[in-house]
Amino acid sequence: MMHLSLLAIVGFAVLLYAASPSLAAITLGTAANFGVLGGSTVTNTGSSSIIGDLGVSPGSAITGFPPGNVTGTEHSADAVAAQAQVDLTTAYNTLASQTCNSNLTGQDLGGLTLTPGTYCFSTSAQLTGTLTLDAQGSSTAVFVFQIGSTLTTANSSSVLLINNAQSCNVFWQVGSSATLGTSTSFEGNILALASITLTTNASISGRALASGGAVTMDTNTITMCTSVSPPTPTPTPTPTPVPTLTEWGMIIFMVFAGLMGIYYLRKRRG
Repeated sequence: MMHLSLLAIVGFAVLLYAASPSLAAITLGTAANFGVLGGSTVTNTGSSSIIGDLGVSPGSAITGFPPGNVTGTEHSADAVAAQAQVDLTTAYNTLASQTCNSNLTGQDLGGLTLTPGTYCFSTSAQLTGTLTLDAQGSSTAVFVFQIGSTLTTANSSSVLLINNAQSCNVFWQVGSSATLGTSTSFEGNILALASITLTTNASISGRALASGGAVTMDTNTITMCTSVSPPTPTPTPTPTPVPTLTEWGMIIFMVFAGLMGIYYLRKRRG
């Protein structure tokens, strides 16, 4: 009976001490320099604006600039675009490997308020209306959306960031193609395995990165986000450490282990 008690104590302590799963480091590498990156072609109609670089690889066709405007550099099938595609693939695979915290398959994202974490759809994802992302005061909070097939937004839909949420920390890993409806206001980095279509007046604060297919634009605004570093805290006196829940678990374990040791020693002497 005593051995069972010891096992229960050890199990309890291990459960308390085990670290909770966290997001793996997510970096876009050189792909972070691009507002738009296509795999086959990039085509534009109308007065689109891209704040950031524009590139395509392994394809080479970029059309519609002008009348579209690019503040950065255009890279057509050059070494820079090729390396960006390599880094895009790495980032895509990293996002796909994240542990899903909440399965939203079959739910429309419109009307939801989500906190930081990884959300997954086994097939397609739809946004109709407004999706709110609440960072709960942390500028480093990360939101990951794993989408098995397509991402589609209805006309005039939007993603709203609140409580210090940053568009650079929002990632949409799309298993096939993404289509943003007319006048959609979107936030985050779209990493699509196939193509990305931005219909008339859709805008993105983030990036449109297509691995294998085309990026098609029509009078759109792409504002490449920049990471926000948390402010440097003002030094304060170091407080006396207070044990956390996991530390209390270890303390309880050690106390019980010590008591058991004393019990067995007394029993053997008796």
